[in-house]
Amino acid sequence: MYQPAPESPAAPDLPDLAEAAADAKPLVEKALAWLRDEVLTVDVAIEAGLLALIAVIAILAGRRLAPVIASAAMRLAGRSWLRTRVERIGALAGPIMALVLTWGAGTAVRAAGRDPVLLTIAGSLLIAWVLIRLITALTRQTGLTQLAGLVIWAVAALAIVGWLEAFIQALDAAAFTAGGMRISLLTIVNGILLISLLLWAAITLARVLETQLGRVDGVTPAARVLVGKVVRIALLTIAVLVGLTSIGIDFTAVAVFSGAIGVGIGFGLQKVVSNLISGMILLLDRSIKPGDVIEIGEAYGWISKLGARYAAIVTRDGKEYLIPNEDLITQQVVNWSFSDRAVRLKIGVGVSYQSDVRKALDLMMEAAQENDRVLKAPPPATRLIGFGDNSVDLELRIWVNDPEAGVVNVASDIRLAIWDKFHAEGIEFPFPQRDLHITAADGLRDTMRDVIKEMRDDSAAPHP
Repeated sequence: MYQPAPESPAAPDLPDLAEAAADAKPLVEKALAWLRDEVLTVDVAIEAGLLALIAVIAILAGRRLAPVIASAAMRLAGRSWLRTRVERIGALAGPIMALVLTWGAGTAVRAAGRDPVLLTIAGSLLIAWVLIRLITALTRQTGLTQLAGLVIWAVAALAIVGWLEAFIQALDAAAFTAGGMRISLLTIVNGILLISLLLWAAITLARVLETQLGRVDGVTPAARVLVGKVVRIALLTIAVLVGLTSIGIDFTAVAVFSGAIGVGIGFGLQKVVSNLISGMILLLDRSIKPGDVIEIGEAYGWISKLGARYAAIVTRDGKEYLIPNEDLITQQVVNWSFSDRAVRLKIGVGVSYQSDVRKALDLMMEAAQENDRVLKAPPPATRLIGFGDNSVDLELRIWVNDPEAGVVNVASDIRLAIWDKFHAEGIEFPFPQRDLHITAADGLRDTMRDVIKEMRDDSAAPHP
């Protein structure tokens, strides 16, 4: 069946195209005029040349300065964290040099009465990139680095398009009054940024001081942890107070408001504060300190860390228990190394009644003296504990001064040595056994005779 072909779309009228072109012509002319007046100018060409020269100088300077900084970092022996940071900052020698030269060139162009548009854009981008690289070099927190990078690039973009001043004014306009003090979004943003920077600086400084304190001879582990905690808390408190003061917060004006918030936070952080104070008490009275071997509940191990909120206990099988500091005060704790690291272990052994008990005691003493972990003073001791149903009960008592290395393993080694020595000398290990004594066998004999006779009769009877 014949079907007519679909109609093709109507061609646009030439007058319409001419009208659209006429409307677009002023825009094109404006764009060309902007390129001619703002981009294709002698000033922009000079700035582009300056930027090219700055790039060459920065690359050459970076290649010369980076090895010098790296060699200086290698001399920071024993300070791996600081050495790594110095090496990362050294890699930024070229970009930092470019930023300094760009700023100097922009200043010179302004002094000549010109507007350094290209240099300003390049300077904003360099500042953003250098700041992000510095934050990445100085901190290990990926989330913080990404957040800081987002904020920095956003500020750089606003500065390039010329909206930064308007954005700041909009943040300052959004404000409210609390306790007679005006608080704007700009104040809050500045406070968050400043306090975050000060807290990071305080934590970094506290970490460096704790590391340096750990290298000081003659300072006990408990004193190191205590001083580290006090320094950290003091630096964090100072950072918060300085940050709030720097953004114009008047503590007297918001005393009632901050007091109510403090009471609420106090109730919410009651357990946290309790654990913090408990940790301070533990360090002050030195009842529990890093390196002690303790036993609390089912956890047995040595304290690897005594933090602000918890104590980390590492067991022999690699488990790590995090015990709240409050539990270490309120619950019963067995400290194997409180006053003396020497710990006595008792190893029970049983021998048969036919064995030479004195010889067995001597062999047990030899097994203890041959073990390297057993102390010579106090010396090992052997005792005859009692007479059991199946064995003569003996006991070996030894002392070790490294319970964190394990107590079950040393007892196992000594038991194996006793096993070998007893077998070599013919000392028998007992096992449960019973002797059966039949006093009257006449009745039993008659019964067995009857049973045997019945069995024979059953076997002789014909089967159907």
